[in-house]
Amino acid sequence: MVMMQPTRTARRCVAALCLMVLFILAGTVVVQPAYAVTPKKQYLIAEKAYAALKKNPRHQKYRDKWMACIEKYERVYQLNPSGPWAAAGLYQSGILYLKLHRHSGVAKDRQAAVDAFGKVIQTFPKSRYTSKSKKQLKRLGQKIPPPRSAVADAHLKKGHAAYQRLLDSKRKQKYRDQWEACIRHFKKAYQTDKTGPAAAESLYMSGLLYKGLAGKSRRESDTASAEDFFQQVIQAFPKSRWAEKARSESGQHGQSKMVRSKTAEDPVAGLIKQNQAKKRATVKKKSTLKNGMITIDGLRFWSTPSYTRIVIDADQETSFSHRLLKKDPSLKKPQRLYIDMQKSRLGSDIQRVIPINDDLLRDARAGQYTGDTVRIVIDIKSFKHYKIFSLKNPFRVVLDVWGQDADTPATSDPIGQSTAKLSPGAIARQLALGVSRIVIDPGHGGKDYGAPGYLKGVHEKHVVLQIAKRLARKVEHELKCDAVLTRTTDRYLTLEERTAIANTQNADLFVSIHTNAVRHTRAYGIETFFLNLATDDDAILVAARENATSAKNISDLESILNDLMQNAKINESSRLAAMVQTEMCYHLKKKYSHIRSKGVKKAPFYVLLGAQMPAILVETSFISNPRECKRLTNATYQEALCDGIVRGIKKYIKETGPTALIYPDRRAG
Repeated sequence: MVMMQPTRTARRCVAALCLMVLFILAGTVVVQPAYAVTPKKQYLIAEKAYAALKKNPRHQKYRDKWMACIEKYERVYQLNPSGPWAAAGLYQSGILYLKLHRHSGVAKDRQAAVDAFGKVIQTFPKSRYTSKSKKQLKRLGQKIPPPRSAVADAHLKKGHAAYQRLLDSKRKQKYRDQWEACIRHFKKAYQTDKTGPAAAESLYMSGLLYKGLAGKSRRESDTASAEDFFQQVIQAFPKSRWAEKARSESGQHGQSKMVRSKTAEDPVAGLIKQNQAKKRATVKKKSTLKNGMITIDGLRFWSTPSYTRIVIDADQETSFSHRLLKKDPSLKKPQRLYIDMQKSRLGSDIQRVIPINDDLLRDARAGQYTGDTVRIVIDIKSFKHYKIFSLKNPFRVVLDVWGQDADTPATSDPIGQSTAKLSPGAIARQLALGVSRIVIDPGHGGKDYGAPGYLKGVHEKHVVLQIAKRLARKVEHELKCDAVLTRTTDRYLTLEERTAIANTQNADLFVSIHTNAVRHTRAYGIETFFLNLATDDDAILVAARENATSAKNISDLESILNDLMQNAKINESSRLAAMVQTEMCYHLKKKYSHIRSKGVKKAPFYVLLGAQMPAILVETSFISNPRECKRLTNATYQEALCDGIVRGIKKYIKETGPTALIYPDRRAG
């Protein structure tokens, strides 16, 4: 094969192409250092330019020469706004603007210097240039601005306060502008300091609020906005605890393992924790009148033939009085009980007449008795005795009315179906079975997250619901008793509602399931409580946390307990608590190490007030402890825990009566 020689034209083309490549490569070599300039190198470049300017009085007369130097210093900040040289670049740009102002006399040059110094103070509060910037501002007679992180934190706090008010008002939740007002606070917090400590939380809360708004508005745009904010948290702050929460809210929780949380709190739990003592301290602007009066905004009730609980909801604490009136046949008026709420006005949305029509009460009526007194009147058919007490955070007045013993024949069951049969609890006691129905109460739920776990994404409300469901199955299977859960889903229940469910279900036992928590992660162990006056500070703190109130309010509550507990089965509750605590710890020690029994304690828990049956509250383990938090999320540990509780209940039942574990067909009646 004959190789053809390249022509002269071809050789010229090749040469031109090579030359072009060399030019390109040369350009790359020349340009490359410009892209490789670091903030430190840029600062040295700016310093060199400024030194040259100072040596040349003629150049100092021209604005463009000053601006060339200023731009070089500003470039230091732009290369790495959060780097160690950024504050130095900003400060020096401010100094040069001041010097330029002396030559130009232009006000905007002076203001540019003020802005540069302020930016150093706000953005770099720990930098050595911050103190220098403060001195410059003082010389100029300017106010020292707060750090950006402090401003962002202020917006964050305003957002949380607005969010709490929104959670507390079902009426506000109906209006879009109320949701958007909360979101604006969190957006401002993020925009003020996009890389500060409040940034990730601000984005997360914006997404959480949009998600809540979407649940009300049903708009796809709101759902999309929520997802955008959650994704922004995940992408911008991947190692933040808020990223884990964002994944959970956006359905991506399963993509990452649970790891240790530094504070292990979500916004709603944080709100409960931060505002335990002052949850209602902020006055609701729209619901509270200008003259300081409070608003009565709700009447609720739960009823059986032999027991009724009525709750009066108010937006703030106030004094009240009550009186029992005799029947007046001449006026065709039944026996009545009234409660006067002082310094009060009726809310616009309140249902003024609540028909009850059980064996005890006809109805409850709310009216504006005087200009500053709301009167709630309860029309009575018959009753044996009643108790009235108040609870705090939020403030509400509770009225419990009892009729004849629950063992008497009922004319109607709790859901209103006609029957002439005895209640399950009555049948059990008449047959000397002692216990037939057990109400199991998973603490917290819905907006009340309970105690935050040591592990990210773990919350008390989810853990106790899992434990309660396992316990209910074991009660049904092993004890052959009815097991009734106060909640089977993640929904919010008031504390007084839980006891009312137990009473209206004619329960023979009431077991409330919780997890313990303290600030110190070393604390661990299991303890069981029953209703009584608290005997130690630890018991008061546990009761305060579970009641979502303050230790002072617990002390105030004890003043009404002596009267309330006359009808509570304190001795039986104490026996049940002791047996459950003993069996629970004994059973767990067989399988696990570091099982510590903190014993049986007594404390005034709202959730146990007014219970007509033996009632206990089990603090299953410390969710704030790393080892116990991990165990509480483990199915095997939950099973072993429930086995221990069932063993304790079984032991109590055996001591109730000799035939306690001879099971008839409990559904027959």
